[in-house]
Amino acid sequence: MNGPTAVIAEDEPLLAQALQRMLAAAWPQLSVVNVAHDGESALDAIRTLAPDVAFLDIRMPGLTGLQVAERLMPGEVPRGGIVFVTAYDQYAVEAFETEAVDYLLKPVVPQRLARCIERLRARLAASSPAPVAEELRRLLARLDEQLGAPGGAQSDTQVGMHSGTLPGTQSDASTVAPIRFIRASLGDVIRQIPVSEVLYFEAQDKYVSVVTRESTALVRIALTDLLAGLDPARFAQIHRSTIVNLEAIDTIRRDFAGRTFVHLRETVGGREVKLAVSRAYSGQFKGM
Repeated sequence: MNGPTAVIAEDEPLLAQALQRMLAAAWPQLSVVNVAHDGESALDAIRTLAPDVAFLDIRMPGLTGLQVAERLMPGEVPRGGIVFVTAYDQYAVEAFETEAVDYLLKPVVPQRLARCIERLRARLAASSPAPVAEELRRLLARLDEQLGAPGGAQSDTQVGMHSGTLPGTQSDASTVAPIRFIRASLGDVIRQIPVSEVLYFEAQDKYVSVVTRESTALVRIALTDLLAGLDPARFAQIHRSTIVNLEAIDTIRRDFAGRTFVHLRETVGGREVKLAVSRAYSGQFKGM
């Protein structure tokens, strides 16, 4: 194998596959030699395969990406560096700004990945790259201090919803105002999305996709927790994995097998949207 090699560690299969496809398109010379779905497997893959680069999710079963990096001996750290893949917002990842280690915010976007690849290629092309192991130790110490500090980093689920009163902060549910904004990751940008712009929410493993006409973002939150904070006059659950904006529905149709689908009036990425309605929720559309 003549070209550079990489290990990807990501416990969400869909996100791992997406990153692998993006790397294949943006860096065709790179060979992904292993995709690990937990920290222990990632650590073993890096030690066994000695990749040139490692892409480590921060939150994984077993060891976190940070713990994997901490346990690597100086001679085991990939020569090109470690790239952390994270759902932390931009303020939590300031510590990643180093020539030795980069970071990518979920969901990864092509423009940000391209800049990351440029940095990795430059390191691998250098005749004597800067000693990454020592810089990595300093980075991990800074990050550990930042994440452990009061008021430090929070995940998207902890700071992702904004309303007059956040769901669950009062005992009387009737006094809780519906959320008006959702803060979600769009590559290396944190966008505050007005709930009124959301066409639908769709659960995907541990994340929920927030879909608007112009973009799709991810938040790390349970769909049931999200539903509790939405205005029931505007949003309805139509499937165990889907919540739809009722004002976005154009038509409701049933196929020959009796299955119900809602069709949205807005397109997403130029494509028409058809969402399945499970039998458990189809009753709310009778007579409509």
